[in-house]
Amino acid sequence: MSLSKSASADGATLTIQIKGKFDFNLVQSFRQAYADISDKTGKIVIDLRETDYMDSSALGMLLNMKKTLGSSVDAIQISNCQPQLKKILQISRFDKKFDID
Repeated sequence: MSLSKSASADGATLTIQIKGKFDFNLVQSFRQAYADISDKTGKIVIDLRETDYMDSSALGMLLNMKKTLGSSVDAIQISNCQPQLKKILQISRFDKKFDID
């Protein structure tokens, strides 16, 4: 389980990629990943292409990020979800709060 982040060349998009399990062990590193975003950052992408598990603490981390960032970013997108993770997000009604693809 690991987390990495990268910014687009123009700084407008921050991508946070999670590999393995998205659970309570990532609380600190996930929070730090978006703590010092640039004023230019308008979009955050949570890339789950290599994530095979998420629990309720992951859902809480996503909600906390949305609450913390508020209107300072235009969009938070959850991308590349495995089918089982997409189902968890839909059951939890996260498709109403985030852009999910």
